[in-house]
Amino acid sequence: MKLPRKKLTASVPAFAMGDIGFLLLIFFVILARAQDDSHIQWQPAKLADIKMAAAPLASVAIDSGFKVYLDGKEISPDELASSLSSVLGDTPAGQRNVFLKVHKEAKASHFEPVIAAISEAGGDLVHILEPEETSPTR
Repeated sequence: MKLPRKKLTASVPAFAMGDIGFLLLIFFVILARAQDDSHIQWQPAKLADIKMAAAPLASVAIDSGFKVYLDGKEISPDELASSLSSVLGDTPAGQRNVFLKVHKEAKASHFEPVIAAISEAGGDLVHILEPEETSPTR
């Protein structure tokens, strides 16, 4: 006499899918914050009429101590052009945005070599400013 076999099915446990999705979400959020320059202390210059810019490929900052940073790492202005060239790579013109954040008290002698290095590397300079705060009239 032959006994009927019970068919076994293999399935992925559905209750773990939410956990896996949540962990993947956290993983990619952490990776998206790769260009961390939160340790740089700077205050932006202010301007009345500002327009928004596209996402940058690189971020250059000059802090309150007038040190130059490329994507959050300190760099000398002499090395900036070559480092920016490697970051920008073969990206077509018009998409080579480089954000420049300059402390409001920086003089031209601090930021002009940086602007020249960005230009030499072929980057499209986008100066980061904050809108002027208008005082309320009473």
